[in-house]
Amino acid sequence: MQKTKRLLSLISLIGVTALAGCVYKIDIQQGNIVTQDMVDKLRPGMSRSQSNSAMGTPLIQDTFHPGRLDYVYTIQPGGGSRQQERETLFFNNDEQLSGLSGDFVPGMGDEAVILSESTITTIDEKAVTPAKEQAAKPGSLEEQLQIEVDTTEVIDVPTPTPLEDMPQ
Repeated sequence: MQKTKRLLSLISLIGVTALAGCVYKIDIQQGNIVTQDMVDKLRPGMSRSQSNSAMGTPLIQDTFHPGRLDYVYTIQPGGGSRQQERETLFFNNDEQLSGLSGDFVPGMGDEAVILSESTITTIDEKAVTPAKEQAAKPGSLEEQLQIEVDTTEVIDVPTPTPLEDMPQ
């Protein structure tokens, strides 16, 4: 009787342990989904409402940087590591699109990336001048986010070249 009881306890323990690995973990998605097609619709000089029409409502509207809109998308596949995509739009004092930075380069669809030599562009830094602000507490989430935001690379929105009237 005692051996049977121990055997049943052991089988139950093995069964519970085996079932613990069968938990389904869902994919967690947060933020704005940004695609290359959305970024390709952006043009220099677009108004804020036109860029919102192309990109959607931004995830972050920083009150300290009113000329900046941040689009952040994160996904964490069930049990996997978190992946993040971001795009930041910059507007000048006239509320017109003056530049962008992030994981997507305008005009760099699949074919353009293959044909291009470089995807590095720059932005007029005068259009985006950050205001003086207080430093975040060391080690805080705010400090980590600010470091990530401050280290993003800023690029210009490319202007398409006009087509020739009379090709030779």
